[in-house]
Order: sequence, then structure tokens, then C-alpha cells
Amino acid sequence: MALPLATFEKILKEAGKDIRVSKHAAEEMTKVIEEISRQIAADALELARHANRKTILEQDVELAYKKRRM
Repeated sequence: MALPLATFEKILKEAGKDIRVSKHAAEEMTKVIEEISRQIAADALELARHANRKTILEQDVELAYKKRRM
């Protein structure tokens, strides 16, 4: 999955308006976010299956995210 690099450059820059962001930093941020997203997706899938559904709902993603934040 290829997430747009410019998006992560923008997010990193928003952390400090007077800072520059290297391409490698943005690329690493992309990798980190992709991994976190995969983990949340796997947890959301588990929640949907536990509820005997074949569809992942918004609430599954929200709960999976909250689980990861703890």
C-alpha cells in the first residue's frame, strides 16, 4: 500500500511550523503509520468476526484504535 508522502510531510511540518522535514523522515513516518494501520485493521476484523459479521464497521475501527492507545 502506498500512502502519499506529501501528506506525511505536511503532518510532520504541522508539529513545528519552523522546521524542515527530510524525505527519509516522511518515508519512515509512512512506514510507521502503515504498520499501525495494519494492526488496527486486524483488531477491527477480529471484532467484526466476534460479532458474527462479515463487515467491519466504524465502531470496530474505533474500538480497535482505542485498544491500541491503551
